[in-house]
Amino acid sequence: MNIAAFDIGGTSLKMGVIDAQGNILASDSADISHNDRDKILEQIIAWLKQNPSCSGIAVSTPGYIDPESGYIAMGGTIRDFDQFNLSQWLTDKTSLPATVENDAHCALLAERWLGKAKKLDDFLMLTIGTGLGGAAFCNGALIRGGRNRAGEFGCLLTSRPTDNNIEPHTMAKSCTMTALRENFSRLSGQPVDDVSGKDVFDAFDQGDEQAQQVVDRFYQDLAAGLYNLFSVFDPQTIFIGGGITEREPFIDELSRQLEKYQIDIRIDTATFGNDSGMLGATCHFLQHQQSDVA
Repeated sequence: MNIAAFDIGGTSLKMGVIDAQGNILASDSADISHNDRDKILEQIIAWLKQNPSCSGIAVSTPGYIDPESGYIAMGGTIRDFDQFNLSQWLTDKTSLPATVENDAHCALLAERWLGKAKKLDDFLMLTIGTGLGGAAFCNGALIRGGRNRAGEFGCLLTSRPTDNNIEPHTMAKSCTMTALRENFSRLSGQPVDDVSGKDVFDAFDQGDEQAQQVVDRFYQDLAAGLYNLFSVFDPQTIFIGGGITEREPFIDELSRQLEKYQIDIRIDTATFGNDSGMLGATCHFLQHQQSDVA
């Protein structure tokens, strides 16, 4: 059984063909930086036409999602998907069974299915990119919450708000690549569109004072968030995914910030990098098919 898997991110759509054992048979990506729903759907349909052997569709996407129906209540960074049943739309267009799951949940499912968490019953997943996603696996089960909104770690506060404007004080505004770029842009005077996360870390490695300030704050706020999560969930491991984990000293730099809390917080990078969303979406699809059969 081959499954067409899609990972809808903040700037790119990853597309793949994956079998029931998790082998990636084909893959590609497309730019979706403008987050246009119609363009994203066109790319998905085009990929399905190129791969007619697929007998199901599995999607990973940001937002508040009902994993049973595939209804997206709020699309996260893809607000064009607000109040849209992506699963039903795909099935209507293709006659194939389709499932949709939150992207951070997919990263967690990939880790539990085929990665370092195969034997863990209590762990957390953070995904750091354009935004910050999260998911919790406790006592052997993925925690979804009463409205399928559990794991929104990006909403955790990193400082105390002084007014009703909460967002600037959250992890989503201080512990993402977007925040890193925006903060460096503000201090350096460079246009934010001309600054990448790699640029900031390159400047940091070269001793740039402004980059030092921005990166230090990033690690401090991330470490504080991990401390809070560890205190609430007591996980065996906290896995971190996203492009930042490609930075070789990332875990060591973050571990040094965690040392001040004097507790044993085990952190590790996610196993599958950019493939985790597609793999986790496939895992969710297979679980959904099994439950339908049962």
